[in-house]
Amino acid sequence: MAETSLSLLDRLRDPEQPAAWQQLLDIYTRLMHNWLRKANLQQSDSDDLVQEVLAVVVRKVPEFRHDGQTGSFRAWLRAITTNRLRDFWRARASGTAQAGPDELARMLTELEDPHSGLSRLWDEEHDRYVLDRLMERIEPEFKATTWAAFRGHVIEGRPVDDVARELGVSPKEFMHAVGVP
Repeated sequence: MAETSLSLLDRLRDPEQPAAWQQLLDIYTRLMHNWLRKANLQQSDSDDLVQEVLAVVVRKVPEFRHDGQTGSFRAWLRAITTNRLRDFWRARASGTAQAGPDELARMLTELEDPHSGLSRLWDEEHDRYVLDRLMERIEPEFKATTWAAFRGHVIEGRPVDDVARELGVSPKEFMHAVGVP
């Protein structure tokens, strides 16, 4: 559920589906800003880089082929972001960067390595962020009690009895609320 859906990627390639681009923007714009914040950028620089990344995505998404592996789009987006960030720092090399060149080089190297701690953090943040955005989109489709039951038990991992008690229902009513017969 935290992965970018293949159907969204297909709709991005269809010029008759402008809503797909809005959905991509809704999901990823703030996330990219969060990622870039770790590079100690000024807000205007972060805004510019997000726009540059999105411009590359617009140009290149018709060529993007999902390889069936979890995180393919995320890795592709991370590579684009890393390359744009590297270009940004190279262009600023003659100026004063907010972080030292050694620190920036280390960060970019870590982002390129899918097994590094920074890449794992990037992936975890991505999954959490996308899941939160998707949950926001579907929440209005459910009754408040059903949603609270689902969030408490499935998302937060709390025992059925505890969540049922908080909601003032029996465990059997709780199971019914979340759709378990």
